[in-house]
Amino acid sequence: MKALQIRICGFVTLLLGAIALFFSPITQADYEDGVNAAFDGDFDTAYLEFSAAAQDGLDLAQYNLGILYFTGQGVTQNLEQAFRWTEAAANQGHLNAQFNLGSLYLEGQGTRQNDVLGIDWFTRAGHSGHPSAAFALAKMFQQGDSIPKDLIQAYAWAAKAENNDHDEGTTLKEEIENELDPSEVSQARRLFATWQIAPPLPVLPNQ
Repeated sequence: MKALQIRICGFVTLLLGAIALFFSPITQADYEDGVNAAFDGDFDTAYLEFSAAAQDGLDLAQYNLGILYFTGQGVTQNLEQAFRWTEAAANQGHLNAQFNLGSLYLEGQGTRQNDVLGIDWFTRAGHSGHPSAAFALAKMFQQGDSIPKDLIQAYAWAAKAENNDHDEGTTLKEEIENELDPSEVSQARRLFATWQIAPPLPVLPNQ
């Protein structure tokens, strides 16, 4: 299923980034130990260290812990726990977690399937600069997948994917443009332009 491949791709790798300085030295050490273990392929240790930092509220650790639960690396695969920790990171504004949370809702993995919430999280991630979320929304609007077909929205999201440096954004935008008349292209470009100056969407409360 092509749409599934688009949505779930955010879970392929861990995100091993820097953490904010306001977390305690212990939390920072736990996370850094988890990062080092993951680089070494020791996912059992990575799981233990990410778990400790995630419990302390570190969004990067929550995001990575969600991936470990989703993939079954270092821990028995548990989609409900993958959803739990992905949601925790997404609610803190973690961009990749927001994309992954949308994927889980759309596919009904670890939670009840919910197109509305899935698309909402994709929309938040896409507006905040996530290229795969923008690209996925463009394809969904183009194909009428889980949402009514709307080529103007599809074009605007493809332009957003292109703007966010998605490898296939330009090709998709040109493909959709061929399906539109000049007035529709103008509407789609105006829609994209309004998105560029709009403030970021607020994070949803816990569902």
